[in-house]
Amino acid sequence: MRGRNLRLMLMMFVQNMTFPVWFNTVIPYVKTMQGGDAWVPRCGMLMGVGMFASPLVCMFADRFLDSGKVLALCNFVAAAALSAAYFAVDPGRLYLLLLLATVALMPTWSVAAAIAMAHAPTSSFPYIRACGSVGWAASAVFSVVAIRWFGVADFDKSPLILAAGAAVSVAGGLVALLMPPTPPKAKGTPMSVADALGLRALTLLGRREFLVFSAVLLLGMVPFQWYMSYNTMYLDESGFTYLNLVQNLGQVAELGFMLVLPFILRRCGYKRSMVLGLGVLAARYGFFLAGAATGVHAFDFCGILLHGLIFGILIVGAQMYAAESAPEELRNQAQGYVMLLTAGVGGFLSVGVFDAILSANTLPDGAHDWTVPFAVALAVSLAAAALMALCFRPRAR
Repeated sequence: MRGRNLRLMLMMFVQNMTFPVWFNTVIPYVKTMQGGDAWVPRCGMLMGVGMFASPLVCMFADRFLDSGKVLALCNFVAAAALSAAYFAVDPGRLYLLLLLATVALMPTWSVAAAIAMAHAPTSSFPYIRACGSVGWAASAVFSVVAIRWFGVADFDKSPLILAAGAAVSVAGGLVALLMPPTPPKAKGTPMSVADALGLRALTLLGRREFLVFSAVLLLGMVPFQWYMSYNTMYLDESGFTYLNLVQNLGQVAELGFMLVLPFILRRCGYKRSMVLGLGVLAARYGFFLAGAATGVHAFDFCGILLHGLIFGILIVGAQMYAAESAPEELRNQAQGYVMLLTAGVGGFLSVGVFDAILSANTLPDGAHDWTVPFAVALAVSLAAAALMALCFRPRAR
């Protein structure tokens, strides 16, 4: 049991390092390329586009191939795409290669979660997932080592982030091959078009409480995913040097919050926990609004450090709720649905809304007035919290 859990923790550590190594600062990097400004919105949507592959890949793991092997294959494809992207000098070619890498990597979060919950009780998942928070935070080590030890001052805005991402993806693929066997539960069962597209988990929307939960969570993802895509641009324009390191302080705090997440969910239940998470999301943008208005970085740090509690409740809590709601043969697809909803559709809506707001608040020097976007994010977060409190009525567990 202990050895198995250690392998699951290692999987979470490496798998959650593969993406932030390069994605956290890809927009500042693209902006350094000739004609790169026009590709910023597309790069902001990378996570959202990639998540649309999640249900399909999770269906494949449910029906055809051991989940560990699916996880390894996705990592190796991502490593190849990132290796090619390292040599790309045209932003259009770079985008296509990053899109391939993202399509391969995004489903791995759902598959890794399904593997962990297949071999450990759902109540233990937050502790295993906490190692993912460590891995995400540890992705900043590449930046710190390059800047402090090798004098690469602009590492976070250079193609070296892609080389680092390729290396970690290879490691993720090798670790995936060490996972305990997780055979496809639905292998050999009749398959419909919905199954072929990995959309069988949509049947859960036939339950009113799950439908309301999904709709309000999607609204909350509009301000939440904006942070994931654009916050390093805000940090860069605000004068921060270690972009990835500062951004990942939220994952350092996430580790502590993840360890208390089971207590929060057990004590408060899913409804009050989700209201709390959305309320803290509003508090984050209150801090960012104060930081943008005053130039005091302490407010920015407060907003970043709240990320762990927000992510733990809204994303991991949603994964746990979906796992308890879905039958065993749909667990992979239920995890794919959660990630499609939160990072896929939510990511698209977020970039669409906030890119328009940022464009309308561009300054003559190309920087932005961030107070308006933060005020909008604050208002949307408060609206989502109110709707969750008023409309979501989960069944008693």
